[in-house]
Amino acid sequence: MPLSIVAITLLAGWWMGLSWTIALLLGSALAPTDPVLAADVQVGPPKSEEEDDVRFGLTAEAGLNDGFAFPFVNLAIVLAVASTNNWFANWFAYNVLWEIIGGTVAGYLIGRLFGWLTFHLPGKSKIARTGDGLIALSATFVSYGVTELLHCYGFLAVFVTALTFRHAHRSHDFNVDMHQLTEQIERVAMMVLLILFGGALVSGLLKPLTSVDLAAAFIVLVVIRPLAGIAGMMGHKAAFVEKMTIAFFGIRGVGSIYYLAFAMNKIDLPNAEHVWAFVGLIILISILMHGLTVTPVMRLLDRTANRASPS
Repeated sequence: MPLSIVAITLLAGWWMGLSWTIALLLGSALAPTDPVLAADVQVGPPKSEEEDDVRFGLTAEAGLNDGFAFPFVNLAIVLAVASTNNWFANWFAYNVLWEIIGGTVAGYLIGRLFGWLTFHLPGKSKIARTGDGLIALSATFVSYGVTELLHCYGFLAVFVTALTFRHAHRSHDFNVDMHQLTEQIERVAMMVLLILFGGALVSGLLKPLTSVDLAAAFIVLVVIRPLAGIAGMMGHKAAFVEKMTIAFFGIRGVGSIYYLAFAMNKIDLPNAEHVWAFVGLIILISILMHGLTVTPVMRLLDRTANRASPS
């Protein structure tokens, strides 16, 4: 992800002519991936054996990116409003060290708490006996809310909470119930967001774009992301076709919208409509390009690995 941030920042600053602060914000918002928009690249339910290096890599990358993109978003905000000479020390101490470490620790502790309440509470009080998968949603809200109250990264905390929660009892059947419920909620929420995104498109979201922006969008998705992905996996023992698949499916989605909206609530951007239009274009192309190719590509990988593709 850092390689993508640097490359997109340079592209936006030098070629698109944006200020370096806005270019950094754009790079930070567009670098994180969001495989929710393409379910075939996510790991499958617990005990389903629908997991391989490609699916695991893309899902793990998206989870980590949710937290690790925020320091760079905050860096762009700090640069836009910096009024003192020690802005770097303040940014590094607070937005990097405190918010990352605090988010990780908070997520771990909350995950341990929910794991104990769900699987290890003495007697018949353990939540796993109820079969109510909403506990996973509760853990998400509690983790995000508590961590944000501590002024740390809630997205990162939720990711750590999920890992810790699952690790509390990896073989329990209740993990399947929680996964099924959260997956259904995720799909409904994504459907609503895509409808709203479509409404923004027909309302003229892309009007400020130029031919330069269109070319830059394709460079981000077809050149920068794949090259950065391949470079990031240098030394990793995996087949080249698997590396190429991971590098190609840098799917952009709701995360980019959130990061940009978060920053614009903190600072005033002189050309906000142009920035929103470019992010919308990236998401639109990604939905079409990755959405149309993900199923045949993953099925081809499954056949290559001599196992049936998940239906």
